[in-house]
Amino acid sequence: MKPWQQAYLRAIPPVNDILATASALDLLGRFARERVVAAVSAVLTDLRIQVREAETESELAGLEWSAEAIAEAAAFHLERSLRPRLRPVLNGTGVILHTNLGRAPLAPAAVDHVAQIASGYSNLELDLATGERGSRYAHVEELLCALTGAEAALVVNNNAAAVLLMLSALAKDREVIVSRGELVEIGGAFRVPDVMVQGGARLIEVGTTNKTHPRDYEGAIGPETGAVLKVHKSNFKILGFTEEVEVAELAAIAQAREVPCLVDWGSGVFVDLAQFGLPHEATMAELIAAGADLVTFSGDKLLGSAQGGFLVGKKALIERCKKHPLTRALRVDKLTLAAIEATLRLYLDPGLAIREIPILRMMARPLAEIEVAAERIAIKLEAAGVPCSVIEGLSTIGGGSLPGEVLPTRLVAVEHPAPHQVERRLRESEPPLLCRVSGGQLLIDPRTLAVEEEELVVLLLTRALG
Repeated sequence: MKPWQQAYLRAIPPVNDILATASALDLLGRFARERVVAAVSAVLTDLRIQVREAETESELAGLEWSAEAIAEAAAFHLERSLRPRLRPVLNGTGVILHTNLGRAPLAPAAVDHVAQIASGYSNLELDLATGERGSRYAHVEELLCALTGAEAALVVNNNAAAVLLMLSALAKDREVIVSRGELVEIGGAFRVPDVMVQGGARLIEVGTTNKTHPRDYEGAIGPETGAVLKVHKSNFKILGFTEEVEVAELAAIAQAREVPCLVDWGSGVFVDLAQFGLPHEATMAELIAAGADLVTFSGDKLLGSAQGGFLVGKKALIERCKKHPLTRALRVDKLTLAAIEATLRLYLDPGLAIREIPILRMMARPLAEIEVAAERIAIKLEAAGVPCSVIEGLSTIGGGSLPGEVLPTRLVAVEHPAPHQVERRLRESEPPLLCRVSGGQLLIDPRTLAVEEEELVVLLLTRALG
């Protein structure tokens, strides 16, 4: 250790001197002594680490060494530790379905319905018409059937659970045939083959990574076949010399051999995404119409609702799933059902759904409107002395949906010699603001920001740059 480092360490005041300051005495009046001492110790530990890791004495020029300054830092540390861990953030990344930021935000109608159901009692499992015990799934089943054309429906706590339940109820100890090109790994290192094994099914791979033909399925179906399974490639693409069997053709093959055609579509879609300038993605209604016997999909992706795993399809198969013991272990609670029901009701009017469901509204947002928003933010930043410009960019769909697909956008580009440092400050601000860093610039995408959040974005940026 260098002599100047030793001198800085000796200059750090003792804990008792820090506890005697006005800021520390205020803390001791509000919190237990043990918590205040722990906060002071944490700040001192951080200060010592900075001294030991400094390569030059100039790196320590901005550090505060007085007992009062350390007590104030301890107060900040303590108050920060008491904040809720799960907090709202501002999404300036342009990633519409950001898995790390909770995927789909809820529509106002869904938020209101959740609040109403959460604040008191509800008829979760009571049939108000008869006064007898009812099914929690009845609150969404009729809506799902109306929107997809399915005979019956069921909701569990996520799509992986839906696939697990489907295979456990319909294909335990039987063979399930799936294309090698569809043996996907989803977030958190969960793999479709692993889910199939847990469901008790025996995996039969057909085709190759890039090509699977109808004859591959036909040749694999035998007396031990419990189902054929098609898995949507929701988080990757295979390009070039490729071929796959579409749902309608696979369903016809399965029907001819009297085995169910199961489809795991991952991110459920209820509207035609082509109207937003994106590739057409088969809707759940189209998959049912194509002959799929059972389709599973997520609630918090392209549907734009709460996390849930949906099963829609033939009534006889849904009934087998409902009666399986796993259904109780995987069931959803009343708040999730409230959010899902309110979201599904919006889809009864597709135009209303696009206006009210945040992720659909973001995808549908005109480029000209985004450019105006970017200009508003840039003008306010420049007025505050922040050098910035509006540049062309791309927004990402994200969230294991539409891999590689982007939408044109406009970005607010902020010039700064240390953009990563500013990005960290923004993440640690209150509320946190998430953005991108690219090409030495700090980038804010208004597509994923509400108009009413723009003023706060400007304030947080100005503070972080100050």
